[in-house]
Amino acid sequence: MKITFENPIVEMTGDEMAQVMWDWIKEYLINEFFEGPILVYDLSIQNRDKTEDQVTIDAAKAVVTYRVGVKCATITPDEERVKEFSLKKLWPSPNGTIRNIINGTVFREPIIISNVPRLIPHWRLPIIVARHAYGDQYKPFEIRSNNLSEIEIKTASTQQKPFDLNEEGIFLAIHNTKKSIEGFARSVFNFSLLRGYDCYFSTKNTILKTYDGFFKEIFEQIFQNEFANKFEAKNLKYEHRLIDDMVAKVLKSEGGFVWALKNYDGDVESDMVAQGFGSLGLMTSVLLSSDGKVVETEAAHGTVTRHYRAWQKGESVSTNPIASIFAWTQALYYRGIFDNKLDLVQGAQKLEKAVRQTVEGGVYTRDLAALIPQSNQPVTTLEFLQAVQRNFRNLD
Repeated sequence: MKITFENPIVEMTGDEMAQVMWDWIKEYLINEFFEGPILVYDLSIQNRDKTEDQVTIDAAKAVVTYRVGVKCATITPDEERVKEFSLKKLWPSPNGTIRNIINGTVFREPIIISNVPRLIPHWRLPIIVARHAYGDQYKPFEIRSNNLSEIEIKTASTQQKPFDLNEEGIFLAIHNTKKSIEGFARSVFNFSLLRGYDCYFSTKNTILKTYDGFFKEIFEQIFQNEFANKFEAKNLKYEHRLIDDMVAKVLKSEGGFVWALKNYDGDVESDMVAQGFGSLGLMTSVLLSSDGKVVETEAAHGTVTRHYRAWQKGESVSTNPIASIFAWTQALYYRGIFDNKLDLVQGAQKLEKAVRQTVEGGVYTRDLAALIPQSNQPVTTLEFLQAVQRNFRNLD
């Protein structure tokens, strides 16, 4: 008997090998064991071009309406992709558009599998990186100047020269907003409460006394005013730490906490954490709104173009589908949490357990075979999904 849900999940389809795997995951796992309304939005590069990217906006608004969305990896075009697909323009990243509409924070969490070796062997529990996916180096103002002393900064009330350097150089201006930082803080604290993990926030406020100091100040205010009692009731703690001090703590710890970071820091450190747990391909990505009421899940990888070209030629592929499977399990999990459906929560967790048991039982794709000592022969993507299907059926 299938596990059912009543409220919709918004599905956003994608591109290339990621979408091929997506269809297989739907066929062998999701449609096989779960049943409920799924609203599909085609976010392929061709349809985004055809609709002037309106489909991305519509999909994001649907996620806000129905509270749960799941997204396949998509192409963010460069000049070569514009030529390849005869696109009208360089369309923006769908992820960026969706993040702005949902107003959320990206949470990256490693998928821990016992027989996948870890570069940091004592990391036993997840380290969840919360990345503030707004502003900073990702929306910069940049200048290359032959004379830095000519640069002036003007506001309505002040005018100043930041440099007295009559030489060639570069200038970078970054920004953030109070509203965005407040949303970031609330997302992080709500996620920590939901998962039952301590929370750390890292900046370099000793150097960037105003910029990073503003982040630290807002986090502390929101925590004390809105979350301190909730954390105390669950015996959880929140602490700000300098980023260099926190990096040392992370490397020495056993894991089991949420690590909140600004945009660029979160981008870099999430890759470090993923690799420390064994593989960049074993990482989930959850976008949670600032009020904790809307979620969008996806795989933390791209469209796997090289494998797609092989598949187009009729060759068998051994692409790792685990992160995409977990995008679905996380969407099902949150649908169950939001709707108070324990059987759906347990079903999502059961599917994740079946994935882990498949790998631990010696069945895995080529990327994991390269990591696991004395590994078996790698299987194709379809063979891996069929093995997960069998293991799910055999679980109690």
